[in-house]
Amino acid sequence: MSKYETALARIDAAHSQDPRQHETPDGPMPYELHYAQKMTNYLETLNPDAGELLRLAIRAQHLRRWEVPRDSYPATKIGYHSWRAGLQRRQAEIVENICLESGYSAEEAGRVGEMVKKADLKKGDTDTQTLEDVACLVFLDDQFDRFERELGDEGKMVDILRKTWGKMSERGREEALKISLSDNAVRLVGIALQG
Repeated sequence: MSKYETALARIDAAHSQDPRQHETPDGPMPYELHYAQKMTNYLETLNPDAGELLRLAIRAQHLRRWEVPRDSYPATKIGYHSWRAGLQRRQAEIVENICLESGYSAEEAGRVGEMVKKADLKKGDTDTQTLEDVACLVFLDDQFDRFERELGDEGKMVDILRKTWGKMSERGREEALKISLSDNAVRLVGIALQG
């Protein structure tokens, strides 16, 4: 196997350890493996010519995330941001080690980690923006309805949608408008985009 195939297999092996299951037409599968495959599918739509390092970062976006549940941090805005930042650092470190063990250079492994941390997003890095777009698309397509039910606060959900939209590029937004959403999601997105 190539170093890319080796790294991808190791990332997916980690995803496969997620005890949470997602129902698919072919039966249950580990949730994070399902999520990672969705990420890759949206990358193919946005950038079918993406390089190996971006493909690995996309696949590692939620690497071993289930091991650090949200409720392990305070239920506050600061707690949420601390949880997210801690996850990004941890996921970046894990994927960097996987890349090194698979034969990538320290520079290449570090680049994958930087994308996972979204370190260069505000600097206009196009690969990191693609990763952000893909993550937002998967959220809208795959997680929105469950998240909205769990949150149970329409105002907060509209605010989250506005922030999500604000993080996306024009290309990402174009793709988001093609997603088949539930009636309630369409309504909330309409409210968010009007304000």
